[in-house]
Amino acid sequence: MSRRRRASATLALACGLALAAAAFADDPDFPDIGAVNEGRLVFLAKLPDKPVHHHQNRIRIEPSSLVTGWVELEQCHEHLDAVGNAQITFRDGFVRDLRITEKSAIGDAWISDASVQLRAVEHGARLCIAAQTRALKAVGNGYFNLANGPYMRKFLDGYYPMRVSLDIRYPNALLKLVDVSPPPQPGFAVSEEPGRVAIDARFEGELRTLLQFERR
Repeated sequence: MSRRRRASATLALACGLALAAAAFADDPDFPDIGAVNEGRLVFLAKLPDKPVHHHQNRIRIEPSSLVTGWVELEQCHEHLDAVGNAQITFRDGFVRDLRITEKSAIGDAWISDASVQLRAVEHGARLCIAAQTRALKAVGNGYFNLANGPYMRKFLDGYYPMRVSLDIRYPNALLKLVDVSPPPQPGFAVSEEPGRVAIDARFEGELRTLLQFERR
């Protein structure tokens, strides 16, 4: 009978949220602990051959968001690491109408206050949720900031490769995108069209993004 070592870990994944769990440190599909990144943000021109966690976000800024700060969020996680128990948590007071829209290869998932609780997550698991989040902030003089992160995939004291995609829609008649941070570079692609900006990031470490808009 094969023996597996259990190690306590935190797999942090996200946009003001974190996935906490216990993972098998010697699982052949788990990242190589010897290749750990200790926190410095490094963009990757190419991801490893094995599937890595892909965190996808669709954010919609409505005209009312300019007054209330609330935006619509659809979020999917693909290729989740296999863990026994996990939770995705949001900051209290900054999320409402939180719900699960899709799950596969997950034994059980449920909403508890401002969190999504997961049990028996298998290799290749997928989870999608939807909510409203208070993410748009008016900073004065007609400017608005949309901040996301930190995004990370953390095990013990190290960070492993992950992919984050952002698809942000906004009312083009009311807002003008004036800045995206970090700037575009290999491993951090930004594409724009009227009323939409898309970001595709491949990295290790902790990623924070900031989009600045100006009222037209």
